[in-house]
Amino acid sequence: MNELVQILPIVLILIVFYLLVLRPARKRQRDFMDIQQGLEPGSRVMLSSGIHGELVTVGDETVQLRIAPDVVIEVARQAVAKVVTPQAPLDEPAEED
Repeated sequence: MNELVQILPIVLILIVFYLLVLRPARKRQRDFMDIQQGLEPGSRVMLSSGIHGELVTVGDETVQLRIAPDVVIEVARQAVAKVVTPQAPLDEPAEED
């Protein structure tokens, strides 16, 4: 019984470590892998640096990203942070008299 009481704090620390560190890290890794698997030309994406653009080509290691008309850059595939859904344009504010 005494051995169980001595081991209990270590077991509790391991459980807390798993719940607060390992589980969220695995979820982030899984989400990142889902994003990487879903990349296809024509998708709007945001890079980890904050640059937005449209995927032109998707390779194994790199992607080409159109960031402006006639401007295409090549970046590492892992730099793609998320796929962005296009937003509806904001309505023009009504002019006041």
